[in-house]
Amino acid sequence: MITNNQELAVTQHRIRQFHDLLLTLRRSETVENYVLMANAYLLEIDKMNEEVRCYLASPPQQYTAAVC
Repeated sequence: MITNNQELAVTQHRIRQFHDLLLTLRRSETVENYVLMANAYLLEIDKMNEEVRCYLASPPQQYTAAVC
């Protein structure tokens, strides 16, 4: 759960890192290996994107877990 702008920035940075990692894996792995590895990273990206969406949808300085 993201509770402030600093945590938002960290989460957005992690999302970019996972995107970059997937791009690297696309270039360096076989198709079979990429398919096996990519799903776990994509699920984590989805989870982090949902946390970002919930934080951004909440009123400023009034974020609660009940929003999402």
